[in-house]
Amino acid sequence: MAGFCRQIYHRFRTIGPLAVHPVTDLRAILEKGYIMLVFIGLGLYDILDVSGKGLACIRQAELVCLETYTSRMTGTDREEMERYYGKPVHLLSREDVEQHPDTFLSYARDHLVVFLTGGDPMVSTTHIDLRIRAREQGIETRIIHGASIQTAVSGLTGLQNYRFGKSCSLPFPYGKWFPMTPMEVMAQNLSLDLHTLVYLDITGDRFMTIPQAVDLIEQNIGKIGCEIPLYVGIARAGSLRPVVAAGTAEQIARVEFGPPLHILVVPGTLHLMERAYLEFFGGLC
Repeated sequence: MAGFCRQIYHRFRTIGPLAVHPVTDLRAILEKGYIMLVFIGLGLYDILDVSGKGLACIRQAELVCLETYTSRMTGTDREEMERYYGKPVHLLSREDVEQHPDTFLSYARDHLVVFLTGGDPMVSTTHIDLRIRAREQGIETRIIHGASIQTAVSGLTGLQNYRFGKSCSLPFPYGKWFPMTPMEVMAQNLSLDLHTLVYLDITGDRFMTIPQAVDLIEQNIGKIGCEIPLYVGIARAGSLRPVVAAGTAEQIARVEFGPPLHILVVPGTLHLMERAYLEFFGGLC
């Protein structure tokens, strides 16, 4: 069975550009024609995660932009995307999106432009801001959603999604500077018996790992009088072989999580079902 799955997976990854079926024609999908900016979530890991609706839209677009700083599709690369979409893919940095968006927004006044992101497009506040800017300029927009790490984490760990409190991002230290805000968020959620989703920093081609994150937290969480008894790490959500591991800081440090992307959860008190799930699928003792 595993060999059969690998054959099917490889076959789909090597499919070239396809003709769009009339049923999925963009006019039917988006209702108002071809002049607009469409935010498309690519899902979690590789080229196969994009929805059929999103793929049809990409293949009819006149400009394809990929935002590369809030998340990465680590199971693919630009060249594979271009082969699969049959389109050039233009990479956008944080500066391109936040400081110079008019470069591609102006093009969307007269053409179909797609703005691609890993995960779901509107999880990031910078994308919400971009859609507002487009609306202020009279540019029509649409959203085609993709799988989000927020829901994938619940599925992979068994941690119930309604028990998550405020999430936080953990940055790499900059010299001697390190913010305490993430520690305060974790401590506040723990006081309310809620889980915390901790996004790990991406800086250029540098990806924070789960052991690095846990080490940073352990160095700083005591400064606000808090202790964390349990961590849950998830690596490469959306791939065929994600890694999920739950344990203390010492136990997590011994886990080989492998390549990025990594994400971390600081859980509150585990419900019996959450504990059972993590025992089966996260190695919890």
